[in-house]
Amino acid sequence: MGVMQLLMESPIGPLGVKLDGDTVVGVRFGATYGDPGTHPAVEQLEAYFTGALTDFTVPVELRGGSDFECAVWGEIARIPYGEMLTYGAIATALGEPGAARAVGTACNHNPVPVIVPCHRVVGAGGKLVGFGGGLPRKRQLLELEARVALERAWG
Repeated sequence: MGVMQLLMESPIGPLGVKLDGDTVVGVRFGATYGDPGTHPAVEQLEAYFTGALTDFTVPVELRGGSDFECAVWGEIARIPYGEMLTYGAIATALGEPGAARAVGTACNHNPVPVIVPCHRVVGAGGKLVGFGGGLPRKRQLLELEARVALERAWG
């Protein structure tokens, strides 16, 4: 089937969803090209943005990262929906307590944002800092998750 990019509209602007067969290998903010189309990844992203989906199940392959970046992305992938961790907490979890800035760089290099939720990583004290898609998008994603988590908790 080969590599292809689908283009979808979302509440945070257009997204390019790069696929290699059925595996998601990239999500790009502000994409300007791609084929409109239906794929489980697009369907799951649409469901995520409506609040109907909190856990992605599409296959994902994180390509091109260093060993450290891959370790950071693995930690990020484990952050539960609606929760946040600091860059420093991830660095400490990886046995590198002084590497908060390097964690931030790895987050910026995340090839599959939203699905691998680097938006859930915040600065010390919960400060919104750094996001490859821009802070307004990060805020929108965190607000969506907080609202959905609250609605589910209160039924």
